[in-house]
Amino acid sequence: MILNLVVALGIGLLIGAERERRKGVGLSRAPAGIRTFAIASLAGAISFIAGGEVLLATATAGIILLTAVGYWRAHEDDPGLTTEVALIVTTLLGGLSTQKPAMAAGLAVTVAILLVARSRLHRFVRSVLTKDELDDALIFAGATLIVLPLVPDQAMGPYGALNPHSIWILVILVMAISAAGYIVVRMLGARFGLPISGLASGFISSTATISAMGARAQRDTGVLAAAVAGAVLSTVATVIQMALVLAATSVATLRVLSVPLICAGVAAIVYGVVFTVLALRQKSANEAQSGRAFSLLTALGFALTLSCILVASAALREWFGETGVIVAAALAGSVDTHSAAISVASLVASGKMSAADAVFPILAGLSTNTVSKILLASTSGGRSFALRVIPGLIFVALAAWAGAMMIGFDARLAAVL
Repeated sequence: MILNLVVALGIGLLIGAERERRKGVGLSRAPAGIRTFAIASLAGAISFIAGGEVLLATATAGIILLTAVGYWRAHEDDPGLTTEVALIVTTLLGGLSTQKPAMAAGLAVTVAILLVARSRLHRFVRSVLTKDELDDALIFAGATLIVLPLVPDQAMGPYGALNPHSIWILVILVMAISAAGYIVVRMLGARFGLPISGLASGFISSTATISAMGARAQRDTGVLAAAVAGAVLSTVATVIQMALVLAATSVATLRVLSVPLICAGVAAIVYGVVFTVLALRQKSANEAQSGRAFSLLTALGFALTLSCILVASAALREWFGETGVIVAAALAGSVDTHSAAISVASLVASGKMSAADAVFPILAGLSTNTVSKILLASTSGGRSFALRVIPGLIFVALAAWAGAMMIGFDARLAAVL
């Protein structure tokens, strides 16, 4: 219990020290400083120890009354309530420290950081953050915190192929990727920011990244080369992720596919670097762009396109049945190439398929995933974006197949075809 009281004292001293520096002097000084905050925090802790929640509530009510009187006496010309609210929060944190000292200490540090960052926060909200960006933040918060919990999480629609909850997560994902790229662009400029954000966002979803980059290019043709670089570089993350999931599922499959994956990765890097260099050579008159962080219509369009692909895959499965692992992997790969690779590698790990036989199904899934990306690139970024991205996507897929040929897979492929 002594340790809890020490934590409560530390909370009061920490927040009180910051308030003491802003307290001021003379008749216009704030009504509370380091001593008041330390005592208020101890009062919260002692009241909870002595009388539980009831006494803590009583003590907090007393602090609220005292702060109201102090505000009325000393802040007739200043409507600010930061010190008064901080004093009440400190009292509650003191009570919390008797039950969860680690949480109370962490919250106290958070409060202190918010108080110290007062000028920076004010400047950011008033001068840096635009109205459109604030609107986008509210839309994203509503889509994540309000809409997502209400969307049903069950299969429905034609052939039971659609899960509204999963699809809405993809909408949020596209908005998040676009917003992350927007932030990086504001920090580094479009020429540097879009390729970097595209590569990083590819680890979340290369397909969603291509859609977001397309929307960015269509909105601002001046960053077309950088958006193309970000879209193609996102496929590098796809290759890396596939190598990781294969390593976790079946090392033998990874060993056989190592050459095709390396070829695909190198192709994506080369194509992406070419457009990155082109973007760096372009001179932008206004690197510090501002506007909308994302397009809700683009995110909804992405979800609609992907839903059509899901329904089409389910229809093919329903009409023609399971004609083999190759068809199943190809259908799954149109939505997620990693799930197709995992399912095939699992068969290798269980001894139901040889590692060599797994090459064709996994590359088939990669190819159908490329088709999905091509479709999204065409619908999201317009003609100019599609004409630049699609050759890169095809180049990456062909490089993977060429790598398979290099390891003597051509005879097996001919037998299958």
